[in-house]
Amino acid sequence: MTTLITGADGYLGRRIATALAADDDLVLAVRAADDAELNRKRAKLAHLPGAEVVPADLRDGDPFAYVDPRRITRIVHAAALIRFDLERDRAEQVNVTGTARVREFAERCGDLDRLVFLSTLYAAGRRHGEVRETRLTDAGFANHYEWSKWAAEEVLLASDLPLTVLRLPTVIAEDDSGAIGQFNVFHHTLRLFHQGLLTLLPGDPATPLSLATAEFTVDAVLAMLAADPGIYHVCGGALPLGTVIDTAFTVFERDPAFQRRMLPRPLPCDRAAFLDLADAARRLRGGPLQPALTSMLPFAEQLYLPKTFRTDRLRAAWPGYREPDPVAVIAAATGALLAAPVERRRHAAAR
Repeated sequence: MTTLITGADGYLGRRIATALAADDDLVLAVRAADDAELNRKRAKLAHLPGAEVVPADLRDGDPFAYVDPRRITRIVHAAALIRFDLERDRAEQVNVTGTARVREFAERCGDLDRLVFLSTLYAAGRRHGEVRETRLTDAGFANHYEWSKWAAEEVLLASDLPLTVLRLPTVIAEDDSGAIGQFNVFHHTLRLFHQGLLTLLPGDPATPLSLATAEFTVDAVLAMLAADPGIYHVCGGALPLGTVIDTAFTVFERDPAFQRRMLPRPLPCDRAAFLDLADAARRLRGGPLQPALTSMLPFAEQLYLPKTFRTDRLRAAWPGYREPDPVAVIAAATGALLAAPVERRRHAAAR
């Protein structure tokens, strides 16, 4: 079995490669502008002996020129730009056209058994209510990232390839310990609350949020490689937005320094009020609030669009399915977030 992983040096790609290394021959595709960057990325993946690391830029006309399609039996397409504030042209160039390049290569792999595409739950866009594990129509999108992942799904679903689409939630921790391997909009938003820079809660407190650990997500990828092709929602039990915030503030309030500042829990606000706040922040010169709100704004609209993601197919296809306790993971990740600045200062002092 020879598995090609795109974005193999990325947050999930690297972890998937590590999980497959014992049983698969690996071809790890990474984006590298020159030989120096390629060598740095090879060093980053040196813990995977025997894996072949090749340059592959999805913006190129033939990104897999260094890969023999006759060798490849499985592809895990993990490469993508994943920011919610992506510009339309960059989202299209990498996430949509780049996925078309993966499809073209996959169609040349005569022994291909499976193509797994890491999509996102946010490909559901502006729809609300129940979302099933099926192909989605265009319901409009809150940002270009959501649109690009939906459009990438469409590129692949229009083919006859043995395709598995995995719609992933936001990953907030490495595992049940709460350790943070990569910061994202979830962590940045909690920091705003902790610092007292944001006192309003954008969104309906009843809106369900699907959050996950990297361990759960990688385990799901491995399980779905062995399952029938299809579309799967890789998420466990969702929590209401209000419960997520209450859980985080319960952790905040254990900190004596936070207690002394006597910061209140944020008040829910409607979409119009939050947009007014964001507009006012844009007029401010300097300070942390303006860039923080700018990065949060493209995501915040989803907090007013409650969705419930069905996972019937995932649970049926994954015999060892076990979801983390979402409240425990959020509490642990919040604790790790508070400890992170302290740990950075300790490392800086030790250097």
